[in-house]
Amino acid sequence: MPATSPKSDRAAPTAADPTATPALPTTAGSSRLGSSRFGPVALVIAAGISVQFGAALAVMIMPGAGAAGVVTLRLAAAALVLLLLCRPKVRGYSRADWGTVVAFGVAMAGMNGLFYQSIDRIPLGPAVTLEVLGPLVLSVVVSRRLVSLLWAGLALGGVVLLAGHGGGSGFGGLDLLGAAFALGAGAMWAAYIVFSARTGRRFPQADGLALAMAVAAVLSLPLGVIEAGSALLVPSTLALGLGVAVLSSVLPYTLELLALRRLPAPTFAILMSLEPAIAATAGFLILNQAMSAIDALAIALVIAASMGAVRSQTRRAAA
Repeated sequence: MPATSPKSDRAAPTAADPTATPALPTTAGSSRLGSSRFGPVALVIAAGISVQFGAALAVMIMPGAGAAGVVTLRLAAAALVLLLLCRPKVRGYSRADWGTVVAFGVAMAGMNGLFYQSIDRIPLGPAVTLEVLGPLVLSVVVSRRLVSLLWAGLALGGVVLLAGHGGGSGFGGLDLLGAAFALGAGAMWAAYIVFSARTGRRFPQADGLALAMAVAAVLSLPLGVIEAGSALLVPSTLALGLGVAVLSSVLPYTLELLALRRLPAPTFAILMSLEPAIAATAGFLILNQAMSAIDALAIALVIAASMGAVRSQTRRAAA
């Protein structure tokens, strides 16, 4: 989920640090219970739907622009929008500050590049399920608690089902390179989480995010030009690329910021764990990527492991 996954610019709490909330103004509704949380919960779910349906749209334009071309279009458009909205200053920062934001941008570019290479080869649901393992492993490592092994084992069970099921268009028939790209994207997502937190401490508001997005866009540009060439300049491709950027970056980031003003960070992180299911739904509805009962069970195991890791970290932080 990544949240951003497709979560490339989504400054959100994760299983690795469910209490790390961006500096946002609080409202009176932030402490209310029951029905007052329905609004922010709906915003988070809408953000997840936007991200995954944006990824599905990206798959549809890959035949014309290629995976690297789509990444370039998405990152460049998202960087442009964020730079215009945030207008971050570039003076007054130390070499360490810039080193952090560059590392954040590298992680962002790597995460997006690997993920889009993955969904160019394997179905969207399995790709996101494998990618989520990155933050989950980071959470287990950070926790250093015995119960974390339970969540790791649960996730491993999902992966075993993924690898062992050999029917139809399900998990068992996955392209190995595509699966490897998804796992690599998960590793870069874990790095993204680490450098996102460090960048947030060094840069005000979303300035660091906007600068890191610009770094990621610059890094992705050569690969996109090499693979897609003049196809990047086709008006229809540009329009669809802008659509991917809005659905996968700008809109979900805005919805999540609004939700985090009234929703506790641990609750937010648990909701983010639902993204593999949302991705599988988007793949089924838009890309006709069917799932079997075993496929759904594998996704459910990884979701449960992610939720469990978040809850464990939350209880530890509250202790």
